[in-house]
Amino acid sequence: MAETLHITSQGQGTPLVLIHGWGLNSGIWQPLAEKLAPFFKVITVDLPGYGLNSDNNIAPYSLTNISKKIIDAVDEPAVYLGWSLGGLIATDITRSYSDKVLALVTVASSPCFVERLNQDNQVNWPGIEPTLLKTFHHQLAQDTKKTIDGFLKIQAMGSPHIRQDLKEIKALIFQYQMPTRQTLDDSLSLLETVDLRTNLPSISLPFLRLYGRLDSLVSKAVPDLVSELAPKSDVHIFKQASHAPFISHGDDFFDVLKNWLNSLEVSKKIEVVTN
Repeated sequence: MAETLHITSQGQGTPLVLIHGWGLNSGIWQPLAEKLAPFFKVITVDLPGYGLNSDNNIAPYSLTNISKKIIDAVDEPAVYLGWSLGGLIATDITRSYSDKVLALVTVASSPCFVERLNQDNQVNWPGIEPTLLKTFHHQLAQDTKKTIDGFLKIQAMGSPHIRQDLKEIKALIFQYQMPTRQTLDDSLSLLETVDLRTNLPSISLPFLRLYGRLDSLVSKAVPDLVSELAPKSDVHIFKQASHAPFISHGDDFFDVLKNWLNSLEVSKKIEVVTN
């Protein structure tokens, strides 16, 4: 029997699962989880090969296998919130296990992270240039920690207090064991290859999308493009935030998320525990 992923939880009420992004771990959620715990049962999960699950590996390292691992570990209906790569995973969980999902929230994410070209070599979907991800693959083989440091700088780029954000992010994630080069390489490939654009129109559950206007990894054009694919979803853009709005604008992020979840209680879609 395959080993179950280790998860942690705090608080009580509606389960809210937080899924981290590439190169990081569940430590990144600590400040947000502490704010949410009085109102929800906050569940944090490290992806296979990351953080508390650094010894829990899967093969192949696919979206399907990761989603199944997380669903088995959580084992109860929950709201799923995914950041960056975690947004792809949360979306896949929603489309594959809709009976286990109460609502979907994606943060600084895109259904397709890599730039796509049409037959005339014109950009028809904005995203990360493929050459940048190839550079990361190459750098991982040379110096894993240096590659992670470089990626963290890109994530914080655009934030009005980039040094403060970077310091906090590093303090949160480096308290856990770093993933192996193989895990980083395999999970980076997900950012390169996964394209969930055609799946978005079928999502009928409550769906909130959160973005940072100054994000250097998710194009400013993505929110409007995704709104066309998922017209029933809700969207909020933090104008002064970059790729990690829950770090740079923690209080505002918490307020937006909590108010949205509480609005679902009013419409009787999910039950939310409040003071």
